[in-house]
Amino acid sequence: MDVAEGNWTFTSNLDKESQMSDEFGHPSNPSPGAPDANQHWDGEDRRVYPHTEPSASEGEDLAWTVDPGEHLGHDVPPAPEPHVVTGPLPVCEYTGDGDVPCEEPVQEKRWSSAAVIVAASLGALVGGVLVAAAALWLLSGIPALRNIKPIQRTASTASVRINPSTTEDRAVAVASKAQPSVVNISLRQAGTDPFTGQQFTQDAGNGSGVIIRPDGYILTNNHVVEGASEVVVTYGSQDKVARVVGTDPLTDLAVIKIDGSGYPAVELGTSKGLKVGQFVLAIGSPFGLDKTVTSGIISALQRSERAQGSGGTGVTTYTDLIQTDAAINPGNSGGALVDETGKLIGINTLIATGGQAQQSAGVGFAIPIDFARQIADQLIESGKATHPYMGVSLQTVDEQVASQLALNQSGGALVRFVDPGSPAETAGLKRGDVILRIGERDIASTEDVFAAVRQHKVGESVPFEVVRGEQTKTVDITLGSDQAQ
Repeated sequence: MDVAEGNWTFTSNLDKESQMSDEFGHPSNPSPGAPDANQHWDGEDRRVYPHTEPSASEGEDLAWTVDPGEHLGHDVPPAPEPHVVTGPLPVCEYTGDGDVPCEEPVQEKRWSSAAVIVAASLGALVGGVLVAAAALWLLSGIPALRNIKPIQRTASTASVRINPSTTEDRAVAVASKAQPSVVNISLRQAGTDPFTGQQFTQDAGNGSGVIIRPDGYILTNNHVVEGASEVVVTYGSQDKVARVVGTDPLTDLAVIKIDGSGYPAVELGTSKGLKVGQFVLAIGSPFGLDKTVTSGIISALQRSERAQGSGGTGVTTYTDLIQTDAAINPGNSGGALVDETGKLIGINTLIATGGQAQQSAGVGFAIPIDFARQIADQLIESGKATHPYMGVSLQTVDEQVASQLALNQSGGALVRFVDPGSPAETAGLKRGDVILRIGERDIASTEDVFAAVRQHKVGESVPFEVVRGEQTKTVDITLGSDQAQ
């Protein structure tokens, strides 16, 4: 509203049709300007024309100025629409408490949508330029940022290289390399219905395996395939019935084979030189979810565990295990543990469980590939595996044992019994000797003796450093075969 010029704009709710001369005999709408004799202001600051009938929406406080009967027989006029009336601003003077001041009509300004959009766009552009200029001025003072250059984008991903120092890129590359070599193994068990006598086959669980040769040889755990009537390998979208080549319950390893050739064999690494904290990936089929990849590190080395066989008989002694925090669950058994280059360094075998639900506690174990490879080669060649044998019964020397037996040191493995005619007896090992070292490996427990002996081959002569009384001496033992016993 521009008061100085005396112009005003007022929106009236009067019907447009009622402000023109029409068939009802209404007077035409007065031209904008000062109020004339035919119009007046009611108590609500609205201009009222004579012979004009208000709509119901205007309230009931305005008087009728024409005889309602004049409209009988005619259609009811349409609902009123807003109407803009312009003219000089009426004079409103407040002269005392007894006078009622009038309110000035509200001036209505109308903006086009195009103008609003243009104004907003210009404002955003100017604001963005100012912010960018301020940021550039501030950053220009940082020396390290003065040499920043725009990233050059390539037209294809062929030239993209993985940064080995980036964990995410490394994991993606390793998974892409090793995943095709890991397969899901399904087990089927044949049975007989005790009521009908009919034969049937049912699912008996699942596990994982690693393709170690292009002609279809797969390395897995013995407990994965033990007792199964049929072993089925899922390769891609195909299910292939596998043949069990050989199993070794003592080391919990097995080899199976599927027909065909050209399979993506894993690249074999080595378990020598592994370090705690080293990056690893575990790949397998936990709960039947094949090709599952989990990442972690090597948590510890040279772990030893004992486990009951799946048939409920016999105990398997695991030695030199690789401990990892990469998630391993039921179904991961027989799967791959690979290093940061995608090479196989272990076969996932055990998990530590906690709670009544026997859930994974985030502690898993893998058989080192150097040992697993020796067993796999024997199983492929002959269908069975032999193990080095020395012929002794041992006990770990801790502080309590050392005190009871009046030994001069704690640590090592005490020889409790020597088998007659065994390689140990032939070499001169005696009861009461404490083994401190085998080859290049220090011995702190009986598990260390198992692990050290298994690192050697049948027929190999190995030096044993022992304490006998007050003397330390070396006994060379030529390892025999457990198959001869």
